[in-house]
Amino acid sequence: MLQRPLGRSGLAVSRLALGTMTWGLDTDADDAADQLTGYVAAGGNLVDTADVFGDGMAESILGSLLGTVVGRDEVLISTKAGLRPGGTRRRDNSRGHLLRTLDASLRRLGTDHVDLWQVHGYDPQTPLEETLAALDHAVSSGRARYIGVANFAAWQTARAATWQAAVPGRAPIVATQMEYSLLERGIERELLPACAGLGLGVLPWSPLGGGVLTGKYRHGRPADSRAAGTHLEPFVSRYLDPRCSSIVQAVATAAGGLGVTPLEVALAWVRDRPGVTAPILGARTAAQLAGALQVERIDLPAEIVRALDDVSGIEVGYPERDG
Repeated sequence: MLQRPLGRSGLAVSRLALGTMTWGLDTDADDAADQLTGYVAAGGNLVDTADVFGDGMAESILGSLLGTVVGRDEVLISTKAGLRPGGTRRRDNSRGHLLRTLDASLRRLGTDHVDLWQVHGYDPQTPLEETLAALDHAVSSGRARYIGVANFAAWQTARAATWQAAVPGRAPIVATQMEYSLLERGIERELLPACAGLGLGVLPWSPLGGGVLTGKYRHGRPADSRAAGTHLEPFVSRYLDPRCSSIVQAVATAAGGLGVTPLEVALAWVRDRPGVTAPILGARTAAQLAGALQVERIDLPAEIVRALDDVSGIEVGYPERDG
């Protein structure tokens, strides 16, 4: 698997990342071990998790596999902090909460550091300078090698990155993690141009639109699918509309012409978008992951890319239109 630099950092990551959102929920420890083994064997090195995935179970499972299934030095671990699902305060990026959460993540992962630590969302109740000081402390104390943000608006991302760049010695923001797929191209309006200007790598989550772009929902909702009443249903249902159906049909048509799967077409499109470092693969099973890794055998022809761009295009108005 080819590697790419993460933003303007010296960190080289594989151009497909392994996501663990389902670990401890839909994916048990044995299947997680098979996923990790297959991913590393294919040349992957970036494993993405978060303190809230499976209420900490994803990190615990990953920690149990380090040193047994794969060596710690074979993978780069990215985790996130700041979300508080179910609480009165949905996001908490205060210094105390973030650093306590990082310490808990390190215990679950069984390691003394993570390679990339990201704030999971913007917290309007905490001064951004306080949040960034916590990220700085994580790097200076050796608990994190690099820092980033996730689900920040373009202006929030730019403010964080420029604040860190303003004073020598502050840890630079090197990456952002955002939803991006043929079904959700909103980050193209402002965020992708901002990241290009600021030198940030982009790690797209849900690059297959919750699985919709694989074509599995073209004729209904399979009983074992994410849209069949699971905790992941909200990530899928919003893409089951006429506009998205036309995009899925275009992907299926392209796949048929190329002799590959719709999954490979949709994933290759995201993987090779300007500014993208590594889409995050969120497979539930090792078999699903193995199918997704087949994308490394293809590059989409330019005419296919243009056709998919056209059918999935979004409205871009002032001022981006004139930029």
